[in-house]
Amino acid sequence: MADESITWRPGGARVVAYAVAVAMVVLTISIAVSLPDDIVFRPSEKITLVLILAATLFGLHGVGRSKVTADSTGVRVVNGYRTRVVDWSDIEGFSMKAGAPWPTMVTTSDDRIILFGIQGTDGQFAADAVGELVRRLQDAR
Repeated sequence: MADESITWRPGGARVVAYAVAVAMVVLTISIAVSLPDDIVFRPSEKITLVLILAATLFGLHGVGRSKVTADSTGVRVVNGYRTRVVDWSDIEGFSMKAGAPWPTMVTTSDDRIILFGIQGTDGQFAADAVGELVRRLQDAR
């Protein structure tokens, strides 16, 4: 098997996540500077608004940082803020049914790991990614 590493990231979902994050920050700043002087927020209200914005940005970044990396040792899956590394010998197979939002990796212990870094909405790109993962699994056996 080739030692070459390959990484897949969501296309559309990643663009949307970061575009929404930028739009939220721009809108928040625009609203903050355009409010009339007679509207004043208490410190607790400001903290609440900042925490809501931060939590939303944190979630959007989790979507954007998702990825799947395959190399000669196995597959590394980053879904949001959780990372799983699975050796080829521990992988039973990959599945992506028609219309599925993302593929699933099935381990020999029957765990099912969603591969959020490969989005079904990315069409042929997603199908090619799953095909490459299946090929690499076969080569590892």
